[in-house]
Amino acid sequence: MRHGKKNNHLGRTDSHRSAMLSNLAVSLINHKRIFTTVAKAKALRVFVEPIITRSKTDSTHSRRTVFSSLQNKEAVAELFRDVAAKVADRPGGYTRIIKIGNRAGDAAEMCMMELVDFNEIMLSEKAPKKAAKTTRRKTTKKAAPKAEGESPASGSEE
Repeated sequence: MRHGKKNNHLGRTDSHRSAMLSNLAVSLINHKRIFTTVAKAKALRVFVEPIITRSKTDSTHSRRTVFSSLQNKEAVAELFRDVAAKVADRPGGYTRIIKIGNRAGDAAEMCMMELVDFNEIMLSEKAPKKAAKTTRRKTTKKAAPKAEGESPASGSEE
């Protein structure tokens, strides 16, 4: 029985899985968006979100803890410099998984995984949606000016 074992093994040994998740996390931090399978993306989300939370506090201990997971100096520097500044006020949910269909070769379910605060398209789309909506009244026949030759019974509003 597998009670309490929530780790998706992804068909790999423990060392291979941890190296793969570390490499995927480095790619996500450097490029802000990666394309991978849905199973790997879900496993990566569990791996990378605590690392991003750790990067909010810029101390030597947090940097060393993050480096022990990522093993990449450039990614750690990018994480603490750029990513942490953008997610400072966000209480979690730093990544977004968008399914994009199946892969042609083996029909694996593919997705795009991205950091939420770095998608300029979705950030720019949210701004116009916040505008207040106005309601317009329909003009009544009494207030509308009548054209010559139009009878009150035959007028239709369009």
